[in-house]
Amino acid sequence: MSQSRIGKRPIPVPGTVKVEIESSGAGQTIKVTGPKGTLVRVLRPEVTVALENGVLLVSPQSDTKLARSLHGLSRTLVSNMVEGVTNGFKKTLEINGVGYRAAVAGSKLTLQMGYSHPVEIEAPAGVTFTVPPGPRPSVVGEGADKPAVGDAAA
Repeated sequence: MSQSRIGKRPIPVPGTVKVEIESSGAGQTIKVTGPKGTLVRVLRPEVTVALENGVLLVSPQSDTKLARSLHGLSRTLVSNMVEGVTNGFKKTLEINGVGYRAAVAGSKLTLQMGYSHPVEIEAPAGVTFTVPPGPRPSVVGEGADKPAVGDAAA
């Protein structure tokens, strides 16, 4: 049975992270809790995740094309969950333009980008916006969930 080179790499679990794996008919539910929060994901039944000696191992259930294609993807998703609750993810957006400004009030990001009105963006759950001081305006989005941080930055 051929395996994905990415999928067969083990995922080390730091001591500050707690992993719970629950199996059901729809697949496995992975719950990862760490200093930066808790993330939950349901993985497809074509792959299985096992916690052995502080290391997570992802393996395909069969040698079908679908199981092989989900193998590396599932390993990367679980790895990003562990990384997110341990260190978090950050995206920095640089604002270029004369008179362009950004400000944060609570969980709302206000951008003045040359329109007749300011553009207000509400931070999604699990993502925080900050505007660091400095000569070049920028916006920093941070959170434990990598897709949520990427979507907020987009």
